[in-house]
Amino acid sequence: MEGGGGGEEGMIESREDSKDLQQQSKALDKLTDHVEDRQLDSTRVQEAMASISAAKEADLNAMRMREKELAAVKINAAEVDIIAIELELDKKVAERTLREHKGDAVAAIRYLLR
Repeated sequence: MEGGGGGEEGMIESREDSKDLQQQSKALDKLTDHVEDRQLDSTRVQEAMASISAAKEADLNAMRMREKELAAVKINAAEVDIIAIELELDKKVAERTLREHKGDAVAAIRYLLR
């Protein structure tokens, strides 16, 4: 009887060992999946940062180009003074608005009065 009893105990221990191995295997898989997910997330973050950086650079270039265009617009200094005094604005605001409206004082004033 001892031989039969020992065999059953061995099979039970074998099943328990097998369950332990399966649990350990699952735990290891979860751990490696987590590490892989982090690596993928890191790659996504780097790609997103590069995209944001490129977009920011494009925006800065567009702003520089716009400022060059506005600087090239010919405006009358007397009109800047009149707009600034009559509408009680800073001269920089009056000048900028006049340049944005290509030197058209009437259009600039209409815009400012909205």
